Amino acid sequence: MNIIAYIILAVLGLCVGSFCNVLIFRLPKGEEFIKTPSHCMACGHKLNWYENIPLISWLIQGGKCRSCAEKISAQYPIIEAINTGAWLLTGALFGEDLLKTVLYCALFSLLTVIAVIDWRTFEIPNGLNLAIFILGVIRLATDLGNLKLYLIGMLCVSLFFLIIWFVTGGAGIGMGDVKLMGAAGLLIGWKNIVLGLFVGCIIGAVIHIIRMKRGAGRRLAFGPYLAAGIWLAALFGSEAIAWYIGLFGF
Repeated sequence: MNIIAYIILAVLGLCVGSFCNVLIFRLPKGEEFIKTPSHCMACGHKLNWYENIPLISWLIQGGKCRSCAEKISAQYPIIEAINTGAWLLTGALFGEDLLKTVLYCALFSLLTVIAVIDWRTFEIPNGLNLAIFILGVIRLATDLGNLKLYLIGMLCVSLFFLIIWFVTGGAGIGMGDVKLMGAAGLLIGWKNIVLGLFVGCIIGAVIHIIRMKRGAGRRLAFGPYLAAGIWLAALFGSEAIAWYIGLFGF
């Protein structure tokens, strides 16, 4: 990728990151997120275009609404910056494969929204899992020679989660997690989704143990950790698996 491509990717990453914030705040409330213009969460002031420039407007306005001076959540610039950084990293790793770059950039943004919403509400909106599933269908349609690998990826972890959900009556795992692993497995394949589960479990165990020692309850939002595992597996899974296999001389 050349410098122009990175600039375009950065601009798009900022804009999509801004839309991720809209989804994070509105989806749990059941609010419309396409036609309704951006507005201050405190006073309802409709933002002018110069008040809605990703990252820049928040910095210029000092993190406050120009109308009521109420503080604007730091989540806005953080999500926008993280999304942009992830998109640039994806471009650096897969820039020669345009389709994979587009699909994995979209995947990261969707996983980010899922992670934040599940962390706050313990629910994963069906529409977000459906969007990832559509990405998987696109990947499958362009690589039909590996049809079995993608279908196995869709089923191997999600069926395992479904059994846990059925046996525990939903207490052991959420249906949103079942759907997430099925949709993501279709997109990144069975090896990477299994690795993603493994990584997500490790991250979740470490962080949740620390949180419990600091007074957090035992209830666990698994989505954020699964999202992290899926993303890391999507980016580095092939290299990690090849290294692991080579380590034992297979």
